Order: sequence, then structure tokens, then C-alpha cells
Amino acid sequence: MSRIEQSWYAPSSALTLLLTPLAWLFGWLAALRRLLFRYGISRTETLPVPVIVIGNLTAGGTGKTPLTAWIAQALAQHDWRPGIVSRGYGGQAGTPIPVHPDGDPAITGDEPLLLARTAGVPVFICRDRAAAGHALLAAHPDVNVILCDDGLQHYRLGREIELCVVDGARGFGNCKLLPAGPLREPVSRLQSVNAVIVNGTGDLPDHPAVFRMALAPSRFYRLGAPEQTRNAADFANAPLSAVCGIGNPQRFFNTLSELGLTFAAHPFPDHHAFSATDLPAGTLLVTEKDAVKLAALPDLAAADARIWVLPVTATLQPDLAAWLVEKLKNGCKIA
Repeated sequence: MSRIEQSWYAPSSALTLLLTPLAWLFGWLAALRRLLFRYGISRTETLPVPVIVIGNLTAGGTGKTPLTAWIAQALAQHDWRPGIVSRGYGGQAGTPIPVHPDGDPAITGDEPLLLARTAGVPVFICRDRAAAGHALLAAHPDVNVILCDDGLQHYRLGREIELCVVDGARGFGNCKLLPAGPLREPVSRLQSVNAVIVNGTGDLPDHPAVFRMALAPSRFYRLGAPEQTRNAADFANAPLSAVCGIGNPQRFFNTLSELGLTFAAHPFPDHHAFSATDLPAGTLLVTEKDAVKLAALPDLAAADARIWVLPVTATLQPDLAAWLVEKLKNGCKIA
């Protein structure tokens, strides 16, 4: 974590004060941009099917991707036919392209590739999410609802439902806008979304529709042979290293500690482009998001035999799926 990011979740510092004027400018520009879309000066593209946006207010990971996969699977169980669009962070797609489970993360980005492997629904990426949605619907005309992973501030894409994910442990940090704080938009933006999902423990915000999400770990599987699995107890007394390049690596490290594991922590920036030289010796524990990039390394060689992946599954309380289905049936519109 950089010095600036550390200041977001620490008491006020000289660095925070120094960056505050830039935060004012950022907030003014963000507010102007939203007003341009609200009053039709900038064009919003509406898709012919309902759109559910899953986003957040803070920079960094809050659990949007596992939530998106969970929603896709849950809606499918309720006889909806979802598809997913994403920007494809870290990818190279300037025009809409499909993401296949065996794709290259250097082209698609890590999170869309993980969604293509876990959600079981069509996934398309493009910087212009509306264009990605049109391309997905053209290729899969049976799709009748679109999920947008990380698109809360992408106002070009029209939407029926907005879901905002909040990190229960870190909250909104110092509640300042970028770059003085972690916020992309003010906390007051929560009042205009349809529902707030709090990932983990922590205070629940004042909102009429709040859901609690937990990310439950499953059995570890070996990167090079996913059919081989282990429980945490199988790693007892083994020297372990945890390698993690997600928005909030500490969440992964906390999960491993809660499983009773002792390890050396190796955090990397979100969406880090791993190389074989980043990997310490010995047994390595990684997230599924990092695993999609590690598996694609051309020089990984035999290292995949010592890399074990910990998948997590989202659980929601109360029943978010039933709430979404009811909103979709009623043609819910954002505030």
C-alpha cells in the first residue's frame, strides 16, 4: 500500500491536508459530470434489458467481483438469464470482446476472466460498458438482464438498479475524496442507490435496503491440478507464504489467519502483473483473482505445483436474490 493510500485510513496528516485542494477539484469535476448526464447534456445509453450496476464509492477492493458472480448464479436459479459486462481493468480491449474461461488475463483483465470461470454466464468487456452490453446481447439474444461489474460512476450506461458495496472493516476511511481520501464520490451518494451491501462486519449505514455479505472460504485447490484439494489443517507446520495482489490484501491475510494458518505475507498492488520472480520459495497461498494471472505466466514451470488457491463464496443476509427479482419484476428505477 502506498503512502497516500495509508493516509486514507489513518488520522489526518500533513499529506492529507496537502492533497485536500485536489480533492475539492476532483469533487467539483465529478459532480459536474454527474449533472451533465442527469440533465441529458451527456448522453446515457439505455440497453433493451434491465441493467444492475454493482459498484462502490471507494478506490480499491470491496468484494464487487464475488458479489457479481453470486448475483449471476442466484438470478439464474430464479429463471433469469444474466450476462456480465466490465471495463476489463488491466486488459487491452478497446472494442467489445467476449471473455472466455481459457482467455488471456493480459487481454481481458483478471476480474472479467475470473467471472467468466466462476459465474457461468456470458461476459463481455470494453471501456464503454454500454457498447459491451450491446455486443453481449447481439451474441446472446437470450440474455434478459445485464450485470455491470464496477460501474457505479460509469453514467454513460443506463441502469435500473444500483448496488453499492461497502468494506465493513475499512468503511470510507477519512471520508475525503480522491486523492486526499479513498472516495470516488461523497458518502451522500449512498442515498441514491437502491441497496447497500456491507462486506464483513462493521456498522450498517442508514439506508432502507441494507444487506450483509460474508465471503466464506472453501477448500484450497492446487493451481496446476484443481482436482487436488486441501483443508487448512493439511498445511499445519508447513512454511507458508501468502501472495496477494487485490484491492485489500489484508482481507485475504485475515482469512488465512482465521483458518489457523501461520504465513509470511507478501502484499502487492491491486491488479499486479506478476512475474515468476515475485514468488518466494516454498508453499504459496493465493486468491482466485491472482491465480488467473499466475496460471498464465509463461515461465511458471514447476512452481504451479506449490501454489494453492483459496476460493471464496459470497453469502448474503437477508435474501438479496429475492429482493432483486422483486425489483426487476416491478421495473425498479434508480432514485
